[in-house]
Amino acid sequence: MNRMARGMKAAEIPTEIQLSHPPRCLGTVYLDWVPQPGAQVDVEGQRYTVLERRHRYQLQTNRYQLQQMILYVQPATHDAVDITGDGSIGDVNCQYNARSALLRCAINPEGPCQSCNFFLLRNTESPECPLVAE
Repeated sequence: MNRMARGMKAAEIPTEIQLSHPPRCLGTVYLDWVPQPGAQVDVEGQRYTVLERRHRYQLQTNRYQLQQMILYVQPATHDAVDITGDGSIGDVNCQYNARSALLRCAINPEGPCQSCNFFLLRNTESPECPLVAE
């Protein structure tokens, strides 16, 4: 059982914010909630999407105590188009869209979709299409 389970609040745990690309520390904050991957956090007026959350523990009096959380983030996209309503970013009509809140696509993950040379309209009649109802 960690300290948070015994009554420690999230605001008491220092949370280090790490930018994933290019890798650098954005600072340490005290959040009043525990963000999950896909959540959005604001740091110094900039909005970021949480990619991963890690915990650091320290052995104290024969128990591991939660000492710090680390959030790996990327800048939140402002040009996201959510047609499906599931939080996907980018243009879900493109064959290469990842249909994810974290990653636009493998070919052009930074976007934007509007000027992408690899945009390929999704063929909804193809048997390979996972969204087609049979």
